[in-house]
Amino acid sequence: MIARRVTSAIVLVMILAVPAFLTGLVARREVTLEITHRARTLQPGEVVVLEVQASEPHVSMRATAFGQSVRFYQTELDDHWRGLIGIDLTVAAGDYPIAVRAASADGATVRETHTIAVLPKDFPTRRLNVDPSFVSPPPDVFDRIQREARQVAEIFRVSSGERLWSGSFLAPVPGEATSSFGRRSVFNGQPRSPHSGTDFRAGAGVPVRAPNAGRVILTGDLYFSGKVVILDHGLGLYSYFAHLSAIDVSEGETVRRGEVVGKVGATGRVTGAHLHWTVRLNDARVDPLSLMTLFPE
Repeated sequence: MIARRVTSAIVLVMILAVPAFLTGLVARREVTLEITHRARTLQPGEVVVLEVQASEPHVSMRATAFGQSVRFYQTELDDHWRGLIGIDLTVAAGDYPIAVRAASADGATVRETHTIAVLPKDFPTRRLNVDPSFVSPPPDVFDRIQREARQVAEIFRVSSGERLWSGSFLAPVPGEATSSFGRRSVFNGQPRSPHSGTDFRAGAGVPVRAPNAGRVILTGDLYFSGKVVILDHGLGLYSYFAHLSAIDVSEGETVRRGEVVGKVGATGRVTGAHLHWTVRLNDARVDPLSLMTLFPE
């Protein structure tokens, strides 16, 4: 009798253990990823949209590209994720890996590598002879210039977690955009840093509108850029408007797409009124026109 009871207990344990074991197998189903990308072109200064579709709807998504973390957001589909990657204007041609990692709610993980091939691009150079005071600022403003540069650089190094932008990106002014992004200037034989934004033709006083929703992270009057407004669109995406004649927003304010943030001017180190629009994406300098092409009106 005692032996029979022991045997029955062992059988019962085995019967109870099997469903638990099978349940664990079901919960730990392998997560698979389908990774694609789209871009205006794969060259320095471009924005790349990384699309990831997971076999499981409830996952967390991470990626690293060009030494920076890629911040993802879910689309209207639970299993579809999207992240923006910036190819800085100084990136050399070649194949670059994008390391993608997904984790399901029960802890199952999968890692995939997606490669993009960056093509070479030659940006134009202009050589000008100008008044020496335009090239070399007076020594008494050096500290100010360095302080302002550090302040702006620190803003762009932060990748905020909340996505404020959505939908398409509109042109901030109706004027025509020039092909000035990435252009290097040589003043009086002295080379300057590449132009990290795109200029738009517009007269003084023309309203400058937010290309998408964002939070005003900085307003001020900088030595080189004049009156500026910086918008944080979220997920490492920033808009920087320079040379304004007026600022119509305050730091900390949230603005909607199309809302006026300032007016075109000629403040700072410029020779005439126009709008300078810089876009930074995870600290990469990218062409605003690339962003507008990928998310058109």
